[in-house]
Amino acid sequence: MTTEREVTTTIDNEEKKSLNFVEQIVEGDLRQGKNNGRIQTRFPPEPNGYLHIGHAKAICMDFGIAQKYGGVCNLRFDDTNPTKEDTEYVDAIREDIEWLGFHWGEIFYASDYFDRLYRFAEELILSGHAYVDEQTAEEIAAQKGTPTTPGVASPFRDRPAEESLDLFHRMNAGEFEEGAMILRAKIDMASPNMHFRDPIIYRIIKVPHHRTGTKWGVYPMYDFAHGQSDFFEGVTHSICTLEFEVHRPLYDYFVDLLKKVEPDHEANYRPRQIEFNRLNLTYTMMSKRKLLQLVQEGHVAGWDDPRMPTVCGLRRRGYTPESIRGFIDKIGYTKYDGIIDMALLEHAVREDLNRRALRGSAVLDPIRLVITNYPEGQTEEMSFLNNPEDPESDSHIIRFSRELFIEAEDFMEDAPKKYFRMTPGQEVRLKSAYIVRCTGCKKDADGRVVEVYAEYDPETLSGRPESNRKVKGTIHWVSATDSVEAEVRLYDRLFVDENPAEAGKEKSLSELLNPDSLRIVTHARVEPFLAEAKQGEYYQFQRVGYFCLDPDSRPDHLVFNRTVSLKDTWKKVNK
Repeated sequence: MTTEREVTTTIDNEEKKSLNFVEQIVEGDLRQGKNNGRIQTRFPPEPNGYLHIGHAKAICMDFGIAQKYGGVCNLRFDDTNPTKEDTEYVDAIREDIEWLGFHWGEIFYASDYFDRLYRFAEELILSGHAYVDEQTAEEIAAQKGTPTTPGVASPFRDRPAEESLDLFHRMNAGEFEEGAMILRAKIDMASPNMHFRDPIIYRIIKVPHHRTGTKWGVYPMYDFAHGQSDFFEGVTHSICTLEFEVHRPLYDYFVDLLKKVEPDHEANYRPRQIEFNRLNLTYTMMSKRKLLQLVQEGHVAGWDDPRMPTVCGLRRRGYTPESIRGFIDKIGYTKYDGIIDMALLEHAVREDLNRRALRGSAVLDPIRLVITNYPEGQTEEMSFLNNPEDPESDSHIIRFSRELFIEAEDFMEDAPKKYFRMTPGQEVRLKSAYIVRCTGCKKDADGRVVEVYAEYDPETLSGRPESNRKVKGTIHWVSATDSVEAEVRLYDRLFVDENPAEAGKEKSLSELLNPDSLRIVTHARVEPFLAEAKQGEYYQFQRVGYFCLDPDSRPDHLVFNRTVSLKDTWKKVNK
């Protein structure tokens, strides 16, 4: 007989299994009463580019942990390098986070702490923990040593603290050129952790800052600013990606020194850095530098090009925030890096759009179909369900007429045996309408088919005697009289190589690009329902794929973007 304690233990174990390792750490800290039970995280983007789907994974973690445990997640811009930062990126980052469905507590900037960081650097100099070095970057790199051999001390390592402090002040005052001097932490040149071998903590940059202008002549390095910013704000769990794992001892080292200088925080408080695996996707590059190169060299139309892995690019392509969050939830968080198949992301958006997308008919490569026995001038209104997956969905009206447009590929004059679309002598159902029998076609002087002919059976409309007659093929159509012309942009994967980041070590960026990543169809025909499409709505073109209206669209020039095809055909084509 199972006891109550055994049942409780089983439930606890099952709940523990369902938690990711970060959640397990957070729950452990809560049980131990760390930080007086507070949970505070932060999302700390550098405003030097647009967010991509890898950042979306970090956003889901940082904001998700705070939501789950009743804490707060703040947004902090790590703006310590004015040479690459811009308010354009600040605004875009805020928009992307909100679109993904998250809300920050407060907004901070690393530049908010420049005065405190500067004073902390002065304290480090005076206490013998930092010094000004005048060597070149090449000389410093040569003296670093290797993981198995110790480094060589700088000849400036033991200069008097007062001299280093004076030089540091003059560096900030603009007396020296960029690269002439740096401020280094004095730690241990023989440490097995290379990051402890007197890391650079301040450098001269003579570029105006997007918030502080020309107030500062020196700027802190990321490793110096990040942990201290966490400490100033009261962050309890500083969650970042795996490449920062080797930086964690340095993070803790600076925080320990700072606690001595700023002892006013609660006695047992200290931020805890936790690392998880970053998101790597097949056929995708995540490097901001490479993404910027794509934009600058004109390989894409901008940061929001629907082929880009940026959040704004995915949004423009028609991805939903729910599909992105669902995808990230499915792949989870681990302590080891890997590469995720792009097909999983595409599956997530198909799954989500299948539930929410409004159905309509669009013909991308139109050819005229004439129903020769249908009365000229007559039209019929038929009901078309907006979304069969939604029991509360409305319907809209489609109009059947003598002349229609069908896809050119849905007709074949000399068809093989297993071709179940339109071919002379064969019946096919027109979606939501009649069964028709193809009778022939008309060709132009070059032998190209310009019109297809068929006869309809009036008894095969839904509710009539022959409506249940079995035919093997069903094709979609739009009326030739009231359909509207549209431009349709068919997007596909930007890179042909499964791992473009690795392939890019031997090939140029242009060699890696998929020449068929964008195909523009200029004379598609869409039914009137789709002509009323709105920004932010999602559509399924019957038998074609999922689409959304592009911001370039105008009432007199409709533009649709394909989000994803109905099925994953990439691997089949690639083979």
